[in-house]
Amino acid sequence: MTEPMTLAARLAAPITLVRRALTDPAELRVWLAEYAEVDLPKRYEFWGRYTPEGDAAHQRLLHADDDRLRFAWLLDGVETTTEIALRPDGPDGTVLTLSQSHFDFADVVNGTSIRGVLQTYWSLAIANLAAHLEGRPLLPKTDFTSTEFRGELVIAAPADKVWESLTDSEQASTWFGYPIGIEPWVGGRYAMGGFESGYAAKVVDLEPGRRMSVDWGPSGVTNWELAESEGKTKLTFVQSGFDTQNPPYAAWSGSVAGLAELRRFHEVPDWQPIWLPEEAAAGAAS
Repeated sequence: MTEPMTLAARLAAPITLVRRALTDPAELRVWLAEYAEVDLPKRYEFWGRYTPEGDAAHQRLLHADDDRLRFAWLLDGVETTTEIALRPDGPDGTVLTLSQSHFDFADVVNGTSIRGVLQTYWSLAIANLAAHLEGRPLLPKTDFTSTEFRGELVIAAPADKVWESLTDSEQASTWFGYPIGIEPWVGGRYAMGGFESGYAAKVVDLEPGRRMSVDWGPSGVTNWELAESEGKTKLTFVQSGFDTQNPPYAAWSGSVAGLAELRRFHEVPDWQPIWLPEEAAAGAAS
């Protein structure tokens, strides 16, 4: 049996506002799901195209109080358990910890179960919750009914600074929160985990300061393109060339979630990532 997957994030809002965003169906429809219905302590449901297997509501509420929410979620015929816990982080902040059962990284690699999307699905959802609470535009949600992977993000920084942070290994590793080795030239390596990780994607197209394309093999090709206007940069990102019978929803959700920190990296004074270390997440969940 796999250990529960855990995520922990520091949110820039007091616990009362975070709890409302988690339990008010109107707010859930903004940052989480196309449809949501909540009637505590009896009902907590969300569904629609932005939810894995979102043809109907598949959640069953197990527990709800002022600082903890737990529900069962039927995915690929298995009843998983999701638990969200809140604790104050000073007068104006909250630490949110999410624990998700029945996540196996093998499902990410081989695509045999929709449960393989759970880690990056929740990462993107929490990133959008943070943006919602900070009053920032949301990132594109993953549409699990579509195989078109395209999104845009406006960053309040000039294009040369955004380009540098996308192509410099040290800066990219900082905002993404995971080592990334980048050789910014055609034929160069793009290595999640760093150059020593044993696997690297390949840069297949690059126009300095404007666009870059990276070939990830079965997950397809990721394209980034920058356009500056009035000191701000529009980042357009597209993933294509994958098997449409097995769309890389997990990889796409993770990429989009990472771009939330790219934006905050450029826009937030004295930037710190919202994500807490894995050991903090695991400790808070226990």
